[in-house]
Amino acid sequence: MACSDNSTAAHNAVKDYYGKVLSTTSDLKTSACSSRSAPHPLVCRIIKTIPSAVNDKFYGCGNPIPLGIEGKDVLDLGSGSGRDCYVAAALVGPQGSVTGVDMTDEQLQTARENINAFGTTLGYTPKLKFVTGYIEELKAAGIYDSSADICISNCVVNLSPNKPQVFTAVFNALRSGGELHFSDMYADRPVPASLLEHQILHGEGLSGALHTCEFERIVTGIGFARPRVLAITRVDVYDSQLKQLVGDIEYYSVTYRLFKVRDASGSSAGYVATYLGTIAGHEDAYVLDVDNTFERGVPVSVSDSTGAVLLDSWLAPFFTIEKSSGSHDKVADISSAETLMKANTGCSANVCP
Repeated sequence: MACSDNSTAAHNAVKDYYGKVLSTTSDLKTSACSSRSAPHPLVCRIIKTIPSAVNDKFYGCGNPIPLGIEGKDVLDLGSGSGRDCYVAAALVGPQGSVTGVDMTDEQLQTARENINAFGTTLGYTPKLKFVTGYIEELKAAGIYDSSADICISNCVVNLSPNKPQVFTAVFNALRSGGELHFSDMYADRPVPASLLEHQILHGEGLSGALHTCEFERIVTGIGFARPRVLAITRVDVYDSQLKQLVGDIEYYSVTYRLFKVRDASGSSAGYVATYLGTIAGHEDAYVLDVDNTFERGVPVSVSDSTGAVLLDSWLAPFFTIEKSSGSHDKVADISSAETLMKANTGCSANVCP
Protein backbone atom coordinates (compact mmCIF):
# COMPACT_ATOMS: atom_id res chain seq x y z
CA MET A 1 0.00 0.00 0.00
CA ALA A 2 1.07 3.57 -0.61
CA CYS A 3 1.43 5.75 2.48
CA SER A 4 2.36 9.38 2.84
CA ASP A 5 5.54 10.22 4.73
CA ASN A 6 3.46 11.49 7.66
CA SER A 7 1.40 8.30 7.79
CA THR A 8 4.49 6.12 7.60
CA ALA A 9 6.11 7.99 10.48
CA ALA A 10 2.95 7.70 12.58
CA HIS A 11 2.64 3.98 11.86
CA ASN A 12 6.30 3.37 12.74
CA ALA A 13 5.93 5.25 16.02
CA VAL A 14 2.95 3.08 16.99
CA LYS A 15 4.78 -0.11 15.99
CA ASP A 16 7.73 0.83 18.19
CA TYR A 17 5.56 1.81 21.15
CA TYR A 18 3.37 -1.31 21.16
CA GLY A 19 5.98 -3.69 19.84
CA LYS A 20 9.07 -2.60 21.77
CA VAL A 21 8.34 0.01 24.47
CA LEU A 22 5.38 -1.76 26.10
CA SER A 23 5.83 -5.28 27.39
CA THR A 24 2.65 -5.63 29.48
CA THR A 25 -0.28 -3.45 30.55
CA SER A 26 1.67 -2.41 33.66
CA ASP A 27 3.92 -0.26 31.44
CA LEU A 28 1.08 2.12 30.54
CA LYS A 29 1.12 5.71 31.81
CA THR A 30 -2.64 6.33 31.69
CA SER A 31 -5.81 4.36 32.35
CA ALA A 32 -6.67 4.77 28.66
CA CYS A 33 -5.85 1.17 27.80
CA SER A 34 -7.13 -0.33 31.03
CA SER A 35 -10.87 -0.77 30.82
CA ARG A 36 -12.77 0.37 33.90
CA SER A 37 -16.07 -1.21 32.93
CA ALA A 38 -16.25 -4.91 33.67
CA PRO A 39 -17.05 -7.15 30.71
CA HIS A 40 -20.20 -9.24 30.75
CA PRO A 41 -19.80 -12.34 32.99
CA LEU A 42 -19.98 -14.54 29.90
CA VAL A 43 -17.05 -12.65 28.37
CA CYS A 44 -15.16 -12.80 31.69
CA ARG A 45 -15.46 -16.58 31.69
CA ILE A 46 -14.04 -16.73 28.16
CA ILE A 47 -11.16 -14.38 29.01
CA LYS A 48 -10.08 -16.72 31.82
CA THR A 49 -9.64 -19.51 29.25
CA ILE A 50 -7.44 -17.47 26.91
CA PRO A 51 -3.67 -18.15 27.04
CA SER A 52 -1.91 -15.77 29.44
CA ALA A 53 0.53 -14.61 26.76
CA VAL A 54 -2.42 -13.10 24.90
CA ASN A 55 -4.07 -11.55 27.96
CA ASP A 56 -0.83 -10.03 29.26
CA LYS A 57 -0.44 -7.87 26.14
CA PHE A 58 -4.00 -6.57 26.05
CA TYR A 59 -4.09 -2.76 25.72
CA GLY A 60 -7.79 -2.09 25.11
CA CYS A 61 -9.83 0.72 26.67
CA GLY A 62 -13.30 -0.85 26.74
CA ASN A 63 -15.42 -3.93 26.06
CA PRO A 64 -16.38 -3.69 22.40
CA ILE A 65 -17.76 -7.18 21.82
CA PRO A 66 -21.53 -7.60 21.54
CA LEU A 67 -23.24 -10.83 22.54
CA GLY A 68 -25.63 -12.67 20.24
CA ILE A 69 -23.09 -12.97 17.40
CA GLU A 70 -23.12 -16.75 16.91
CA GLY A 71 -22.40 -17.61 13.28
CA LYS A 72 -21.36 -14.05 12.40
CA ASP A 73 -18.24 -12.89 10.57
CA VAL A 74 -16.26 -10.53 12.79
CA LEU A 75 -13.43 -8.16 11.90
CA ASP A 76 -11.12 -6.63 14.54
CA LEU A 77 -9.22 -3.44 13.72
CA GLY A 78 -5.81 -3.29 15.36
CA SER A 79 -6.22 -6.68 16.97
CA GLY A 80 -2.89 -6.55 18.83
CA SER A 81 -2.16 -9.71 20.80
CA GLY A 82 -5.61 -10.98 19.80
CA ARG A 83 -7.53 -11.03 23.08
CA ASP A 84 -10.76 -9.61 21.71
CA CYS A 85 -10.48 -11.89 18.67
CA TYR A 86 -10.17 -14.91 20.92
CA VAL A 87 -13.28 -13.83 22.84
CA ALA A 88 -15.16 -13.23 19.60
CA ALA A 89 -14.07 -16.63 18.25
CA ALA A 90 -15.68 -18.31 21.24
CA LEU A 91 -18.87 -16.26 20.82
CA VAL A 92 -19.32 -16.83 17.07
CA GLY A 93 -18.77 -20.58 17.47
CA PRO A 94 -17.59 -23.03 14.82
CA GLN A 95 -19.84 -21.56 12.10
CA GLY A 96 -18.63 -17.97 12.45
CA SER A 97 -15.27 -16.44 11.66
CA VAL A 98 -12.96 -13.82 13.15
CA THR A 99 -10.21 -11.90 11.38
CA GLY A 100 -7.79 -9.60 13.18
CA VAL A 101 -5.84 -6.90 11.35
CA ASP A 102 -2.67 -5.44 12.87
CA MET A 103 0.61 -3.91 11.69
CA THR A 104 2.84 -4.82 14.65
CA ASP A 105 4.86 -7.99 14.11
CA GLU A 106 5.46 -8.69 17.80
CA GLN A 107 1.75 -8.52 18.59
CA LEU A 108 0.80 -10.62 15.56
CA GLN A 109 3.27 -13.33 16.58
CA THR A 110 1.67 -13.61 20.01
CA ALA A 111 -1.81 -13.72 18.49
CA ARG A 112 -0.99 -16.41 15.94
CA GLU A 113 1.05 -18.78 18.05
CA ASN A 114 -1.69 -19.34 20.63
CA ILE A 115 -4.58 -20.25 18.30
CA ASN A 116 -4.02 -24.01 18.51
CA ALA A 117 -3.93 -24.02 22.30
CA PHE A 118 -7.17 -22.04 22.43
CA GLY A 119 -8.77 -24.42 19.93
CA THR A 120 -7.99 -27.27 22.29
CA THR A 121 -9.80 -25.38 25.06
CA LEU A 122 -12.81 -24.70 22.83
CA GLY A 123 -13.01 -28.26 21.61
CA TYR A 124 -12.96 -27.23 17.94
CA THR A 125 -10.67 -25.37 15.57
CA PRO A 126 -11.94 -21.79 15.39
CA LYS A 127 -12.07 -19.90 12.10
CA LEU A 128 -9.65 -17.38 13.53
CA LYS A 129 -6.85 -15.69 11.63
CA PHE A 130 -4.61 -12.65 11.94
CA VAL A 131 -3.42 -10.68 8.94
CA THR A 132 -0.74 -8.03 8.59
CA GLY A 133 -2.00 -4.68 7.40
CA TYR A 134 -3.07 -1.13 8.10
CA ILE A 135 -6.58 -0.34 9.27
CA GLU A 136 -6.73 2.53 6.77
CA GLU A 137 -6.22 0.05 3.90
CA LEU A 138 -8.35 -2.98 4.65
CA LYS A 139 -8.60 -4.12 1.03
CA ALA A 140 -4.81 -4.28 0.79
CA ALA A 141 -4.91 -6.58 3.84
CA GLY A 142 -7.34 -8.90 2.05
CA ILE A 143 -10.53 -7.61 3.68
CA TYR A 144 -13.14 -7.30 0.96
CA ASP A 145 -16.24 -5.15 0.70
CA SER A 146 -19.38 -6.50 2.39
CA SER A 147 -17.45 -9.33 4.09
CA ALA A 148 -18.14 -8.61 7.78
CA ASP A 149 -21.27 -8.55 9.94
CA ILE A 150 -19.57 -6.97 12.96
CA CYS A 151 -16.42 -4.90 13.21
CA ILE A 152 -14.83 -4.39 16.62
CA SER A 153 -11.89 -2.28 17.72
CA ASN A 154 -10.39 -1.46 21.10
CA CYS A 155 -8.45 1.77 21.65
CA VAL A 156 -6.87 1.73 18.19
CA VAL A 157 -8.56 4.20 15.83
CA ASN A 158 -7.16 7.14 17.83
CA LEU A 159 -3.67 5.96 16.81
CA SER A 160 -4.42 6.30 13.09
CA PRO A 161 -3.07 9.29 11.15
CA ASN A 162 -6.11 9.17 8.83
CA LYS A 163 -9.29 8.43 10.77
CA PRO A 164 -11.78 9.27 7.98
CA GLN A 165 -10.03 6.68 5.83
CA VAL A 166 -10.40 4.09 8.61
CA PHE A 167 -14.12 4.68 9.01
CA THR A 168 -14.63 4.62 5.24
CA ALA A 169 -12.77 1.32 4.96
CA VAL A 170 -14.91 -0.18 7.75
CA PHE A 171 -18.14 1.09 6.19
CA ASN A 172 -17.20 -0.63 2.94
CA ALA A 173 -16.18 -3.87 4.67
CA LEU A 174 -19.47 -4.16 6.57
CA ARG A 175 -22.51 -5.82 5.09
CA SER A 176 -25.78 -3.91 5.04
CA GLY A 177 -27.12 -3.95 8.59
CA GLY A 178 -23.65 -4.48 10.01
CA GLU A 179 -22.16 -2.68 12.96
CA LEU A 180 -18.90 -1.09 14.06
CA HIS A 181 -18.96 -1.77 17.81
CA PHE A 182 -15.84 -0.20 19.25
CA SER A 183 -14.15 1.54 22.16
CA ASP A 184 -11.78 4.44 21.70
CA MET A 185 -10.30 7.56 23.25
CA TYR A 186 -11.99 10.94 22.79
CA ALA A 187 -11.29 14.46 24.00
CA ASP A 188 -13.75 17.01 25.33
CA ARG A 189 -12.22 19.65 23.05
CA PRO A 190 -9.92 19.76 20.00
CA VAL A 191 -6.38 18.56 20.79
CA PRO A 192 -3.68 21.15 19.89
CA ALA A 193 -1.46 20.29 16.95
CA SER A 194 1.57 20.86 19.18
CA LEU A 195 0.83 17.59 21.00
CA LEU A 196 0.66 15.42 17.89
CA GLU A 197 4.39 14.71 17.67
CA HIS A 198 4.84 13.59 21.27
CA GLN A 199 5.62 9.85 21.16
CA ILE A 200 4.18 8.85 24.52
CA LEU A 201 1.06 11.01 24.18
CA HIS A 202 0.51 9.46 20.76
CA GLY A 203 1.20 5.92 21.93
CA GLU A 204 -1.18 6.30 24.87
CA GLY A 205 -3.87 7.60 22.52
CA LEU A 206 -4.01 11.13 23.94
CA SER A 207 -2.64 13.26 21.13
CA GLY A 208 -4.63 11.46 18.45
CA ALA A 209 -7.98 11.51 20.25
CA LEU A 210 -10.75 13.13 18.24
CA HIS A 211 -13.10 15.71 19.65
CA THR A 212 -16.46 13.94 19.81
CA CYS A 213 -18.18 16.52 17.59
CA GLU A 214 -15.58 15.97 14.86
CA PHE A 215 -16.00 12.20 15.16
CA GLU A 216 -19.77 12.42 14.71
CA ARG A 217 -19.36 14.68 11.69
CA ILE A 218 -16.94 12.25 10.04
CA VAL A 219 -18.94 9.05 10.48
CA THR A 220 -22.36 10.46 9.57
CA GLY A 221 -20.79 12.02 6.49
CA ILE A 222 -19.53 8.60 5.44
CA GLY A 223 -23.00 7.06 5.75
CA PHE A 224 -23.30 5.54 9.22
CA ALA A 225 -26.45 6.22 11.21
CA ARG A 226 -26.01 8.60 14.13
CA PRO A 227 -23.49 7.20 16.68
CA ARG A 228 -24.87 5.57 19.81
CA VAL A 229 -22.99 5.62 23.11
CA LEU A 230 -22.99 2.32 24.99
CA ALA A 231 -20.49 3.27 27.73
CA ILE A 232 -18.35 6.26 28.68
CA THR A 233 -15.61 6.56 31.31
CA ARG A 234 -13.16 9.35 32.11
CA VAL A 235 -9.50 8.48 31.56
CA ASP A 236 -6.92 9.19 34.26
CA VAL A 237 -3.42 10.40 33.33
CA TYR A 238 -0.95 9.01 35.87
CA ASP A 239 2.26 10.65 34.71
CA SER A 240 2.76 14.20 36.06
CA GLN A 241 4.68 15.38 32.98
CA LEU A 242 1.93 14.16 30.67
CA LYS A 243 -0.65 15.87 32.86
CA GLN A 244 1.17 19.14 32.42
CA LEU A 245 1.31 18.71 28.65
CA VAL A 246 -2.41 17.98 28.16
CA GLY A 247 -3.47 20.80 30.50
CA ASP A 248 -7.23 21.17 30.84
CA ILE A 249 -8.12 18.61 28.20
CA GLU A 250 -10.22 15.79 29.62
CA TYR A 251 -10.17 12.40 27.95
CA TYR A 252 -12.81 9.69 27.91
CA SER A 253 -13.02 6.10 26.83
CA VAL A 254 -16.24 5.77 24.84
CA THR A 255 -17.81 2.59 23.50
CA TYR A 256 -19.77 3.53 20.39
CA ARG A 257 -22.17 1.61 18.18
CA LEU A 258 -22.22 2.62 14.51
CA PHE A 259 -24.82 0.87 12.37
CA LYS A 260 -24.79 0.62 8.59
CA VAL A 261 -28.50 1.35 8.24
CA ARG A 262 -30.51 4.32 7.00
CA ASP A 263 -30.29 7.41 9.17
CA ALA A 264 -33.81 8.32 10.27
CA SER A 265 -32.86 10.70 13.09
CA GLY A 266 -34.87 13.57 11.59
CA SER A 267 -38.11 11.62 11.14
CA SER A 268 -41.17 12.18 13.31
CA ALA A 269 -42.38 8.62 12.79
CA GLY A 270 -41.95 5.98 15.46
CA TYR A 271 -42.11 2.31 16.33
CA VAL A 272 -43.02 0.00 19.16
CA ALA A 273 -40.23 -2.51 19.80
CA THR A 274 -40.41 -5.66 21.90
CA TYR A 275 -37.29 -7.58 22.88
CA LEU A 276 -37.68 -11.35 22.62
CA GLY A 277 -35.07 -12.25 25.24
CA THR A 278 -33.23 -14.55 22.83
CA ILE A 279 -29.67 -13.24 23.16
CA ALA A 280 -27.67 -15.55 25.43
CA GLY A 281 -26.41 -13.51 28.37
CA HIS A 282 -29.16 -10.92 27.90
CA GLU A 283 -32.20 -13.08 28.52
CA ASP A 284 -33.98 -10.57 30.79
CA ALA A 285 -33.12 -7.27 29.13
CA TYR A 286 -31.05 -5.79 26.32
CA VAL A 287 -29.17 -2.48 26.47
CA LEU A 288 -28.90 -0.98 23.00
CA ASP A 289 -27.21 2.19 24.28
CA VAL A 290 -27.29 4.56 27.26
CA ASP A 291 -30.75 5.78 26.23
CA ASN A 292 -32.50 2.58 25.19
CA THR A 293 -32.97 -0.51 27.37
CA PHE A 294 -35.50 -3.20 26.50
CA GLU A 295 -36.93 -5.63 29.03
CA ARG A 296 -37.99 -8.98 27.65
CA GLY A 297 -41.55 -9.00 26.41
CA VAL A 298 -42.24 -5.34 27.27
CA PRO A 299 -43.28 -3.12 24.32
CA VAL A 300 -41.29 0.13 24.17
CA SER A 301 -41.97 3.21 22.05
CA VAL A 302 -38.87 4.23 20.11
CA SER A 303 -37.98 6.85 17.53
CA ASP A 304 -37.71 6.10 13.84
CA SER A 305 -33.91 6.12 14.10
CA THR A 306 -33.94 3.41 16.78
CA GLY A 307 -36.63 1.53 14.90
CA ALA A 308 -34.43 1.56 11.80
CA VAL A 309 -31.58 -0.06 13.74
CA LEU A 310 -33.82 -2.76 15.21
CA LEU A 311 -35.52 -3.42 11.87
CA ASP A 312 -32.61 -3.30 9.46
CA SER A 313 -29.48 -4.34 11.40
CA TRP A 314 -28.14 -7.71 12.53
CA LEU A 315 -30.24 -7.23 15.70
CA ALA A 316 -33.54 -7.66 13.81
CA PRO A 317 -34.08 -11.37 14.72
CA PHE A 318 -34.09 -10.50 18.42
CA PHE A 319 -36.97 -7.99 18.29
CA THR A 320 -40.49 -7.59 17.02
CA ILE A 321 -41.14 -4.14 15.57
CA GLU A 322 -44.44 -2.49 14.77
CA LYS A 323 -45.08 0.93 13.30
CA SER A 324 -46.79 3.18 15.83
CA SER A 325 -49.95 4.99 14.85
CA GLY A 326 -49.76 8.73 14.20
CA SER A 327 -46.72 10.95 14.56
CA HIS A 328 -44.04 10.24 17.12
CA ASP A 329 -42.13 12.89 19.04
CA LYS A 330 -39.44 10.71 20.64
CA VAL A 331 -36.72 11.71 18.19
CA ALA A 332 -34.11 12.72 20.76
CA ASP A 333 -33.39 9.26 22.13
CA ILE A 334 -29.67 9.29 21.29
CA SER A 335 -27.44 11.17 23.75
CA SER A 336 -24.25 12.64 22.35
CA ALA A 337 -20.95 11.80 24.02
CA GLU A 338 -20.37 15.52 24.47
CA THR A 339 -23.52 15.79 26.61
CA LEU A 340 -22.46 12.79 28.68
CA MET A 341 -18.96 14.19 29.17
CA LYS A 342 -20.42 17.42 30.54
CA ALA A 343 -22.43 15.32 32.98
CA ASN A 344 -19.14 13.55 33.88
CA THR A 345 -20.79 10.21 33.30
CA GLY A 346 -18.66 7.20 34.17
CA CYS A 347 -18.49 3.83 35.83
CA SER A 348 -16.12 2.37 38.40
CA ALA A 349 -16.02 -1.40 37.83
CA ASN A 350 -12.53 -2.42 36.82
CA VAL A 351 -11.81 -6.09 36.12
CA CYS A 352 -13.45 -9.47 35.89
CA PRO A 353 -14.12 -11.01 39.30
